[in-house]
Amino acid sequence: MKLGLALRVMGEASRPDTLVTCARAADEAGVDEIFVVDHIAIPPDDAEGSGGRYLDPLATLAFLAAATSSVGIGTSVLILPYRPKLPTAKALATIQELSGNRLSVGVGVGWMKPEFRALGVDRQRRGALTDEVLEFLRRCFDAEDDVVSENGQPFFFRPRPRRPPIFIGGAPPHAFERAVRYADGWMPMTTDPEKLAPQIAELHALAEREGAAKPEVVTLGALPIADPGRAAAQVDALAQLGVTRVITGVPYDADPAPFLAAVEQLAKTREALGADSG
Repeated sequence: MKLGLALRVMGEASRPDTLVTCARAADEAGVDEIFVVDHIAIPPDDAEGSGGRYLDPLATLAFLAAATSSVGIGTSVLILPYRPKLPTAKALATIQELSGNRLSVGVGVGWMKPEFRALGVDRQRRGALTDEVLEFLRRCFDAEDDVVSENGQPFFFRPRPRRPPIFIGGAPPHAFERAVRYADGWMPMTTDPEKLAPQIAELHALAEREGAAKPEVVTLGALPIADPGRAAAQVDALAQLGVTRVITGVPYDADPAPFLAAVEQLAKTREALGADSG
């Protein structure tokens, strides 16, 4: 089981010094992963809490890869319909290469109408566009050699590091279908074992029917890490269902103190898990 933290890339928490302080603290403490979110065009009437300030997730991960040495880095989730497929594949390959294969990619279809409007992207096609990018990513990373063809033009896809694991955000049935067909797992926004139990069973059954490998499940949501014993019990319950990674987070701004406290609490949760298994 991997345990990770959400790193804020919005508002005052997204200042470079705060980002580096938080990422390095997670790195040095042995936190498994840090994940960032994706918003590209926040409208003025929906900017509370961020002031409309959001960093680009892929540029941020490249920055954090250089500031850390071992912590995993990822998106939760990257909105694929917002981005053209070849530049996106190139950016992901570059981050994976430069980070030493530390990247994980949670992806989603998106939901915010103003962002689609600002980009000039047809929101009604977001599912189809997502599938096109996912299919292209698999072709680029999983090709037999470094030559890929698109629009009738062969080209080198280099660097071509190991494909980062891809997790599909969203709800069934569409998220399950994408997870089984294109990806390595599902990324739901809950850490509630009771809610997840029937959904994970459904996902595993679909994978079995399709002859696919059992998908990973990466949960996003709150853990009671202020009480490490209680948090460990919840993580253990999730693991029994087949969850492989848990990403939690805390609110903070330019002062990284709450994040640094969460790093320590997550370490204690890990210790409690070890004690329980012993």
